[in-house]
Amino acid sequence: MIIAAYDPRWPHEFEAERARIGDALGALALRIDHNGSTAVPGLAAKPIIDIQISVARLDAIAAYAERLAPLGYVHRPHGDDAVCPFFHRPARWPHTHHVHLVEAGGDEERRTLAFRDYLREHEPVARQYETLKRALAGQFGERDASSREAYANAKGDFIARVVSRALGR
Repeated sequence: MIIAAYDPRWPHEFEAERARIGDALGALALRIDHNGSTAVPGLAAKPIIDIQISVARLDAIAAYAERLAPLGYVHRPHGDDAVCPFFHRPARWPHTHHVHLVEAGGDEERRTLAFRDYLREHEPVARQYETLKRALAGQFGERDASSREAYANAKGDFIARVVSRALGR
């Protein structure tokens, strides 16, 4: 797993992709946010632009997939599809972009944005997260999808603690 130094081009890459996605989804996209580590200035990250698209209904995955496919996005069916359907491009690893659909105003939307914003506002916590990510990347690598999933899951406790603080719980 590659954890790259922060790249100031990441916000520009997001903005370009936001425009493409916005054109493709039209009114289906209620908001499009840059999330994940590439959305936190100065934070080292996997060089993958994470994009969260807030929509009115998640049960219309086919409608989103049809509009995102011409942009190169592939839907990866997963047990979390009822909460956060996942798309990526290109079809094969390594990916350059990840798209996560969430229900507008829902818990997943709030949780993800709260985590991002907390890291943006609390640089020492962002550094702790970076240290954790580097350690986990060395432990799990990116051999296959299961190692990447293990890497993501291993960050769960840290993320849950930060989200709890961010939301004042």
